Amino acid sequence: MEKVAVIGAGSWGTALSIVLADNDHEVRLWTHRIEQAEAINNLHRNEKYLKNVEIPKQIRAYHDLSEAVDGVSAVIVVVPTKAIRDVCKQLQAVLKQKVTIIHATKGIEPVTLKRVSQLIAEEMEQYTEEEIVVLSGPSHAEEVALRQPTTVTVSSKDAKNASYAQDLFINDAFRVYTSPDILGIELGGALKNIIALGAGISDGLGYGDNAKAALITRGLAEIARLGTSLGANPLSFLGLPGVGDLIVTCTSVHSRNWRAGNLLGKGYKLDDVLEQMGMAVEGVRTVKAAYQFAEEQDVEMPITKGIYQILFEEENPKKVVEQLMSRTKREEMDDLAALLNERYTQ
Repeated sequence: MEKVAVIGAGSWGTALSIVLADNDHEVRLWTHRIEQAEAINNLHRNEKYLKNVEIPKQIRAYHDLSEAVDGVSAVIVVVPTKAIRDVCKQLQAVLKQKVTIIHATKGIEPVTLKRVSQLIAEEMEQYTEEEIVVLSGPSHAEEVALRQPTTVTVSSKDAKNASYAQDLFINDAFRVYTSPDILGIELGGALKNIIALGAGISDGLGYGDNAKAALITRGLAEIARLGTSLGANPLSFLGLPGVGDLIVTCTSVHSRNWRAGNLLGKGYKLDDVLEQMGMAVEGVRTVKAAYQFAEEQDVEMPITKGIYQILFEEENPKKVVEQLMSRTKREEMDDLAALLNERYTQ
């Protein structure tokens, strides 16, 4: 049995806490809202994020961060990307012992273009990026909390830490694989949210399965192009945190990014969509980062560019679809093949 702190009591943090509790670990779930901590401890519910799910009694919610992390062996960071720096600064101030840091946040910071593991390492000086573990894969919190079969991947440059995280989480309902390609795993988990926004927009416009299949497939090509140009293993994008996460996020009503895109496709403005959602929609911030990445890396990402235009330039979604469909004819895999040829012949 391990003593573990989960930082972030949203739907995903709560679901991962349930997995850990099922594995007989002592789980401390931290939230910055005292009323939420009291509800979890007294009612064993987190109704805002996971309706009708009973939270195991061995999960104890904390409002005081120093109490939550006192004596733990692992800290699981599950807060939105925009909150990572602030939360890690707080952790830096209160953590007295060396722990294994695992994060389960899928995003990229705009402007700096830093991945979450890089943000953590910058704000927590006693930890290097090589030590940090990322957990990612096709894993809706609503299904994980109900113990429905789920598979994910944990990745770290430190094989010992990855193995520790695998042992911490794996059980009969939650299967965990390992991978050394933290770059590819983080990029796949973050960039798929862009394509999920696009899938929601497509459905909101009333388009059918053909359009969504094309969007997912060509979206995967964009993710692989950018990831490969940055040094990720292209095979990582064919795994759970790549195509697996892409499929589930683009096709499920559980997906926040799909739901947000669906409202955009129906004509709602971005500010109204975010207000209706009431939760972080990581894809919106990631679109900005990926658009900038593509410019800097000189990588063609027409779907990402189109969604950027819809979100931040108020372009009409139907017009963007027309632009995508009327692009110059080409070979399907020529650009990715060129990237791979350049990478492996240098």
